[in-house]
Amino acid sequence: MQLIPVTNLFLILLPLIFVGYFYYLWVDNGKEIIYSTLRMIGQLILVGYLLTYIFKTDNWLIGLTIILFMIVVSSFIVLRNVTEKTLSAYNKIFFAITLGGSVNLWLVIEYVLEITPFYEPKFVIPIAGILYANSMDAISLAAERFEKEIKTNSYNIARKIAFKTSMIPRINSFLAVGLVALPGMMTGQILSGVDPLIAVRYQIVVMAMIFSSAGISVILYLYLLKQNKSITRTPI
Repeated sequence: MQLIPVTNLFLILLPLIFVGYFYYLWVDNGKEIIYSTLRMIGQLILVGYLLTYIFKTDNWLIGLTIILFMIVVSSFIVLRNVTEKTLSAYNKIFFAITLGGSVNLWLVIEYVLEITPFYEPKFVIPIAGILYANSMDAISLAAERFEKEIKTNSYNIARKIAFKTSMIPRINSFLAVGLVALPGMMTGQILSGVDPLIAVRYQIVVMAMIFSSAGISVILYLYLLKQNKSITRTPI
């Protein structure tokens, strides 16, 4: 696979600067894009070195710690989009992401890919990252929309709208794949020389597990919200 020179990486930042400029004009926040970009670059460089070490050590305890760290951090990121920033709210998010992502992680590793031994860092950690990140995004969309809708609608209606909103990006990706775009994982495999038909199989697995983990996590989160007394008082 072709190695991208460091100097060439800066070229992709030019469109980002353009977007950041308008974000500053329209949202009146010039620091958020700069901060998130620098953080993204720093985190990826750090994780690159970290994964190199983990793949060599093959220690399942270290891998489990990293997976737990992913869930903890993703839960805090979702909490940013929730009005009620309490321990109870965090626990709901944490539980939904953990269960929604972990069920699919276990299914893919144990039965779809049939990896032996069960813990293989180069498979488990990247797949876990994909699953928990998508659960995080889906719950963020659902939480934000639910809080807006519950102010004027019943729980059932707010749940319906929030669930549909959270699944729009996943449904769109299903409808567009192969016709509008080739997903990142499939493109990467093809560029690295993998047979397109083999890449297709892996992409089907990835897209299915992304959809399922996001959906299950949102279902769990919205169900847990119903247990909130302030919400259950709303007429259904």
